[in-house]
Amino acid sequence: MPESQNIEYKSSWRDEYLKWICGFANANGGSIFIGIDDAGNIVGVTDAKKLLEEIPNKVRDTLGILVDVNFHTTAQGDFIETIVEGYPYPVNYKGQYHYRSGSTKQ
Repeated sequence: MPESQNIEYKSSWRDEYLKWICGFANANGGSIFIGIDDAGNIVGVTDAKKLLEEIPNKVRDTLGILVDVNFHTTAQGDFIETIVEGYPYPVNYKGQYHYRSGSTKQ
C-alpha cells in the first residue's frame, strides 16, 4: 500500500511527527505507521513498549487529542500503527495549524 491522503510511513519515531498527526486531525484522519519505510517495506521498530506509552501521551499533552496506538507483529518485523481521527475543530501544534493534503503535510 503506497503513502496516500490517509497513510504515512516512517522508519522510526521522531517527535516532529506530531505535526503529521496534527495534519491528519485537521483533515479527514489517517494512520502513521512507525517501522515501515517510504516504499512500504517493514523495517521493524525498536523500543516498541516505550513508544506504545510515549506516543499517545505526547499527542495528548502537545495536541490535546487522543489517538489509538497499536502494535503489530509480522514475519517481516514489528511495527506500530497510530490511528488519528479527523477532528471537528482545528488542532494546533505549538501554535501552528498543519493539514494533510494528498500525501503531503501543509
